[in-house]
Amino acid sequence: MINNIPETLIEAVRYYSDPEVCRQALADVRWPDGKVTCPRMDCGGTEVWTINSKTRGIIWRCKTCRKQFTVKVGTIFEDSPLGLDKWLPAFWLEMSSKKDVSSHQLGRALHVTQRTAWFMLHRIRLTMRENGDCAPLSGEVEIDETFVGGKEKNKPSGRRRHLGTGGIGKCAVMGLLKRHGTVRAKTVRTVRKGELQAEIRRNVAPGSIIYSDALKSYEGIEEQNYIHEVIDHAEAYVRGNVHTNGLENFWSQFKRTIYGTHHSVEAFHLDRYLDSATFRFNTREMKDGERFHAVLKRADGRRLTYNALVGKESA
Repeated sequence: MINNIPETLIEAVRYYSDPEVCRQALADVRWPDGKVTCPRMDCGGTEVWTINSKTRGIIWRCKTCRKQFTVKVGTIFEDSPLGLDKWLPAFWLEMSSKKDVSSHQLGRALHVTQRTAWFMLHRIRLTMRENGDCAPLSGEVEIDETFVGGKEKNKPSGRRRHLGTGGIGKCAVMGLLKRHGTVRAKTVRTVRKGELQAEIRRNVAPGSIIYSDALKSYEGIEEQNYIHEVIDHAEAYVRGNVHTNGLENFWSQFKRTIYGTHHSVEAFHLDRYLDSATFRFNTREMKDGERFHAVLKRADGRRLTYNALVGKESA
């Protein structure tokens, strides 16, 4: 291990088998300077004292709000009955998997129910989501769209929309890739001109070179201070430096994750799986231990309740 960060799965399982080691590891990530602060948003008090509990381990009490808290409070682990000795190996397994982990597989590995494992994985995916305040992509940027979902003819008759070609009945996804850099992807309502070009303006810096296929929705984007190069896939897939092969490779990997690991996902949750896939792609140069540590630091300040996950309340 390097700096107390396991390098392999077997090291992670052994190292995080002790709940106290897990608690200290999360505390070190949340408060690297060793100064514990109250995690409640309306407090943030810096004066706390330690209480040793036989049932809850080490807990703290804030002198400002007079409330107790553990290392889990204010993170995705809050209110979870599972110990960190199960949570942290689950984090490691998710971070080290090339094509994600299914809830059935994680449930068997941790000896929890499939529903519990599914909820855990979505909480972990929340830590992989970008905050949305990232700088626009610039330079050479590939733009492409794809459709995710099963064929209408294979669905039960009660769930079919109507038969047809193309993306009918599927969920549209748009991707933007900085050549040799980072990727962004999200679901879109349609692949019409107004929707796609609004996403380009939101995510790509003016003056950038945009590579796209011959979809008519991209026509006219050069009039908005972009250099637009088009490759018609009916004629060729590469013309010099003009291609969208980088994004095509990302779509291929993502669809293998959906169809090979999860088999089927609801459109309501698709953006969560996209967050997971884009994070893995953007951290592809990291080692598993580095990726694990990077995402664990994002656990602070993020919460996801089960009702929010299933759409019964806003996330």
